[in-house]
Amino acid sequence: MSELRFEHVSVRYGSSRSGLTAVDDVSLIVPSGSVVGLVGESGSGKSTLARAAIGLSPISEGAIALDGVDVRRFRRNRPIQMVFQDPFSSLDPRMTIGESIAEALPRGIRNPSARRAEVSRLLELVSLDPERAASLPAALSGGQRQRIALARALAARPEVIVADEITSALDVSVQGSVLNLVRELRAELDLTMLFISHNLAVVRYLSDHIAVMYLGKIVEVGPTDQVLGDPQHPYTRELLASAPTRHGSLLEIDPLAPVAVEPPDPHAPPSGCRFHPRCPIGPAARPDRQLCVISEPQQPSGSRGAACHFAGTGPSLPIGTVPDSQSTPGLSADETTPPRVAADTVK
Repeated sequence: MSELRFEHVSVRYGSSRSGLTAVDDVSLIVPSGSVVGLVGESGSGKSTLARAAIGLSPISEGAIALDGVDVRRFRRNRPIQMVFQDPFSSLDPRMTIGESIAEALPRGIRNPSARRAEVSRLLELVSLDPERAASLPAALSGGQRQRIALARALAARPEVIVADEITSALDVSVQGSVLNLVRELRAELDLTMLFISHNLAVVRYLSDHIAVMYLGKIVEVGPTDQVLGDPQHPYTRELLASAPTRHGSLLEIDPLAPVAVEPPDPHAPPSGCRFHPRCPIGPAARPDRQLCVISEPQQPSGSRGAACHFAGTGPSLPIGTVPDSQSTPGLSADETTPPRVAADTVK
């Protein structure tokens, strides 16, 4: 597998006056063989960044490189494949499952029997009966269609997989089995993956590193345990505080109650730190901290950092406090390897 690197990437839509900068000067590294979880609320730019990596969104500035090669140079057999949020809309309803997977196979596999054998292997890899190759997508459940989407992405033999909210469109009863499958595939194939989700329990379960995105910018990065156990940016703390647990709020104390304001308009982001109108430790709560209004904080660099002038000044989380996984079947907050959900339970 290979390293995926975003270098000062910006994605803009529309004109300079009325346009929208969906991704603004983002730098992020997805190390080879690792899973980086990208989290943030709706509209933060996560999916746009993912689409830029596979060429579906034009890059206005910066570059995205795979082992030092600009991804825009890849024309055929792209080494980055994406699994989309809605498995039904990502599959052609008129093509059988076997035809959809075979379409993504490398051009070097020309023999019909070899192609059928490869389709069967991929179906078995995602825990589906090879006889499903003759079925149409409408005959399958949401969990089965998402497994097909994974098989189709793997058929191209990519260097990197980008997974965009792949469980959010599924019933809660089957989310755990799909996540178990992704974790097993990651270990078996040594996958490099950018995993996008708004569910912190899912990100914790799958990811080695976490990047937190807000209004088009990365505001915090770091190893999963460090970001979830000791968040440095107040926005990350808000995400954690809103995550459900067995005992209510993730934070046992509530000294950082968010400021009651509407989220800013992404077409006209605030000056300075973009989070300052909502920040519980910024000028809305501490008038003496006007630095947040006039100066944009430095973007996080390296393996750990936060884009905040007063990073880490909030109270610490209780030791060992991380999002639990009560709402995600198949996951356990107290186990390193959650129980495997049998493939035949997927409905």
